[in-house]
Amino acid sequence: MPKQEPSSGLDRRTFLAAGAALGTSALRAAPKAKVAPSLEEATCASLAAGLASGVWTSEALILASQARIRKLDGALHAVIELNPEALAIARALDRERQARGPRGPLHGLPILVKDNLDSADRMKTTAGSLALLDAPIPARDAFVLARLRAAGAVLLGKTNLSEWANFRSSHSLSGWSARGGQTRNPHALDRNPSGSSSGSAAAVAAAFCVAAVGTETDGSIVSPSAACGIVGLKPTLGLLSRAGIVPLAHSQDTPGPMTRTVRDAALLLSAMAGADPRDPATAAAQGRVEADYTRFLDAGGLKGARLGFMKNLRERHPGVDAVMAAACAALKAHGAELVDVELKDDAYGDAELEVLLYEFKADLDAYLAARGGKMRSMADVIAFNDRERAREMPWFGQEWMLQAVQKGPLTEPAYLKALEACRKLSREGIDGLMDAQRLDAIIGPTSGPAALIDVVNGDRGGLSCSSPAAVAGYPHLTVPAGLVHGLPVGLSFFGRAWSEPVLLRLGYAFEQATKARRTPAFHRTLPI
Repeated sequence: MPKQEPSSGLDRRTFLAAGAALGTSALRAAPKAKVAPSLEEATCASLAAGLASGVWTSEALILASQARIRKLDGALHAVIELNPEALAIARALDRERQARGPRGPLHGLPILVKDNLDSADRMKTTAGSLALLDAPIPARDAFVLARLRAAGAVLLGKTNLSEWANFRSSHSLSGWSARGGQTRNPHALDRNPSGSSSGSAAAVAAAFCVAAVGTETDGSIVSPSAACGIVGLKPTLGLLSRAGIVPLAHSQDTPGPMTRTVRDAALLLSAMAGADPRDPATAAAQGRVEADYTRFLDAGGLKGARLGFMKNLRERHPGVDAVMAAACAALKAHGAELVDVELKDDAYGDAELEVLLYEFKADLDAYLAARGGKMRSMADVIAFNDRERAREMPWFGQEWMLQAVQKGPLTEPAYLKALEACRKLSREGIDGLMDAQRLDAIIGPTSGPAALIDVVNGDRGGLSCSSPAAVAGYPHLTVPAGLVHGLPVGLSFFGRAWSEPVLLRLGYAFEQATKARRTPAFHRTLPI
């Protein structure tokens, strides 16, 4: 991880110019790859090793990633836009590697980012909505993207998402946006990838990139990660800055890494974490940010761990129960002690919805006013959607927006009461349970197997354990645990605030013990 904050380094244009000027007689061109890299099972470490040995270049990695996207994304709709500057950035990074060595483990690696993170480049930032297609280019990168650029990552492009982070309609279809269409699950193309970070999850599973960035308010990282069979980490609120991200609700929003391995999630977390004056929530992370989260990874990390399994999530789905039974057996075999616990996954209900409606209106109005352009408020977006109903609302409406726009300021008693109830129920629930049972983490199925894409009925509620950690602002890690009729199911690890080191240790040990992740087969439908 770079020692300097991104704002103190070169901006993107200066970096490209400096990279071009690096060439002396020995460095006028980047080295040429000897072989084309294989991306399907690639990790950050394997790609970095090839770069270090000169077997391939960053330019070759970007070309291979772009070729794979062009070949396969017509079926997935995971990538909403490719970065037109990615090759130039990769070439500059190749020259820099020759001249000075790598910046760190992400130097020259292809990363995709969700299309609600501001990028001050030639890509658009739209949250999937046509309303922002003509909005001004953001003045600066989202803080976490600036961190990734400073670490040497190549921003390959933007991923599709559930439009407005899946908070436009109460009858929405996860993975659909007016700009990007319907993202599909790479394990079975008629299945939903879940949302709202649907494109990031599908792209990582399909090996379009080595890693991606998603965002979560409640389930939007962990649910699509589980549905697509990858690792997803929702960090503690404030560990990663939200500055420069199209908001939903500041009391729960956070970006986070989505990867094929726990180690890669730790690498991305290390690169992105840090205090940011533009996001006051990061002040709480002072003294809690680790420079290198990979140092907590331990294949023997389950030994002596005490884990509480959410028994109230049993007997919801027989296939999930079978996967969880095998996962629990593996945890016990590698030294963990398991106890049954009860933690309600639906205790927040109306209070959480009230908080989200109030904050969505206030936070989006502030973001749009600062961004500039024609869309200055949520009311402007609602009016645009009405005018462009055929394109924006062919399958579902904007019920949540219509409710949110009626809300008043964040000083209203109704909001303050709901916020206090959410914090009390979620934080005291998790902390109290962990204290009483002496737990290192709480575990359970992240969600059920992916549902069919249903444009008529939209999403259906189902098995999920995302809400407790999401409402509390606590960390939540999901790791592939197995398959139900060919569809992935994830095992969740969540716990106290700032417990990322513990969760990564446990998740890594489980991953190494089970090796449960499977490469997607791109079935048109499940072979029955």
